[in-house]
Amino acid sequence: MDFGAAMFFTDYSMSAAELGQALEARGFESVWAPEHSHIPSTRKTPPAGGGELGKQYYDVMDPFVTLTAAAMATKTLKIGTGVCLVIQRDTIQTAKLVASIDHVSGGRFLFGIGGGWNQDEIESHGTVFTTRFKKMREQVEAMKEIWTKSEPEYHGEIVQVPKMRTWPKPVQKPHPPIIVGGAFPHSARRAIRYGDGWIPNASRAHYADVTEFLPEFREMATAAARDPTSISVTDRWAELIRRTAN
Repeated sequence: MDFGAAMFFTDYSMSAAELGQALEARGFESVWAPEHSHIPSTRKTPPAGGGELGKQYYDVMDPFVTLTAAAMATKTLKIGTGVCLVIQRDTIQTAKLVASIDHVSGGRFLFGIGGGWNQDEIESHGTVFTTRFKKMREQVEAMKEIWTKSEPEYHGEIVQVPKMRTWPKPVQKPHPPIIVGGAFPHSARRAIRYGDGWIPNASRAHYADVTEFLPEFREMATAAARDPTSISVTDRWAELIRRTAN
């Protein structure tokens, strides 16, 4: 079991470089950065955990920028998106971002992804809210092609990648771990289908203890012909993260 920490990096928070150095010095495994491109003033969607939306959601910096700063200030600390809203990003450009940050960090990147909850934020990027999870799966499938093939192409119902050439390829082979975030059971199924790990959404009220779902998660993985021990589980408690192999 390893421990990490998550931070909404803003222009008034502790810097990513400072936090990264402090975590590494204390034996932490990883640092994680969340993502919101913006919060629309319409505010149609309430937070999943209820209550008011914190100021940090409006102010958070781009995770690829802050995590690069953390990587440059450390030697062994892993850096992770917790989570990257891939459905709000261009697929080809995101694949290059992931490969690039994996290179500059020396193969320390953890690619946490999610489909998001804020409908008006998501729709601001031209993504259809009701099919966002299909888009996310197709984006991951397309990015795997880009990361692992010299002349990739992908043709899904939503995502289209023409035959192309693009480098660099990630340092980690075949690619950085794809860790799917979200609530049980749907995100667990997504993690089993195309991920390398699962981040249960611990902010939901019906979670007395997210570990109570682990036996069923292992059964689901086995039924899908996946080795449960090959899928990591990352459990978030506020800003502390616990990572285990299964």
